Amino acid sequence: MPRNRPTRFVTATVVGLVLAVVATPSPAGHFGASTFVRDVRSIPSATPTETEFLTGARGAPATIGIHVAVPAPLSARVPAVVILHGSTGITPTIHRWAEDIGTVLGIAVAKVDSFSGRGVVETTTDPSRLPNTAMAIDAYRTLAMLAGDPRIDARRIAVLGFSDGGFAALYASVRRFQRLYAPPGREFAAYLAFYPPCGQRYANDEDVSERPIRIFHGAADDWAPIEPCRNYVARLKQLGRDADLIAYPGAHHAFDVPELPTALRLPGARRRGCALDERTLGVVVDSATGRPPDAACLRQGATIGHDPRARDDAAKRVKEILIAAFGG
Repeated sequence: MPRNRPTRFVTATVVGLVLAVVATPSPAGHFGASTFVRDVRSIPSATPTETEFLTGARGAPATIGIHVAVPAPLSARVPAVVILHGSTGITPTIHRWAEDIGTVLGIAVAKVDSFSGRGVVETTTDPSRLPNTAMAIDAYRTLAMLAGDPRIDARRIAVLGFSDGGFAALYASVRRFQRLYAPPGREFAAYLAFYPPCGQRYANDEDVSERPIRIFHGAADDWAPIEPCRNYVARLKQLGRDADLIAYPGAHHAFDVPELPTALRLPGARRRGCALDERTLGVVVDSATGRPPDAACLRQGATIGHDPRARDDAAKRVKEILIAAFGG
């Protein structure tokens, strides 16, 4: 028997458990047919490497799926929220967020599937399967699609992302990336990011949208630690940007997933453990060594867990922020 088989077995078992817990289809995650018109669309996107994304290169072509739900009947154009998933794809939690936001606020929701069209199942054990920056492209492409829908108010489209999708939602606010990839004359009305990785510093990443930027994070998160996000928000606030971080003491990564226990250790999860810095355009290096990040930058193992108080408070705040951003 190969010496490394037990490790592989443990990793596969843990990842299988996580996918079973957070990726099983849930009928409760769908809108009622009597109040929403639903459809699934395929639209073109791209999968640039991080370097290609930072330099404005096109990247490899890709197709993504968009699950759209729009209230019916309509008397006027409605606001919309683009929802970006994390490393396990569209899960019951994503469905629940869409249902909650859509039904309570009476607005349209577009859930972006960044995985299926690219042949990706999960990025928990290998983040390189899909760069987070590619998900920002998906967000901009979805914004363009919704802005062209006659049922949607193009001026009132927000983005909400989780983990890797939280990264995309957060950095979609950066003017540099908007100039490269956003549809001309369009931007999101609010940028809401749940427990995103913030351990990278890009050139001109303080030049962001004037729209609200909000991060929801667990103070005990060891997958995407909160401190780099605190530092990023502090930099933005120093420049007068409308940014804030809501921290939940004791909360772990994925604190909004009710199927999880309060803490579940994932030995097979892989994450970046070093701070990154774009010191030359398109070239990201390890901040400590000044060299390109390598395998030594990766860390093994992370904790996820549900925190009902954090989830309930975040859900309340998200609705309040959206109502304010959409103008009541």
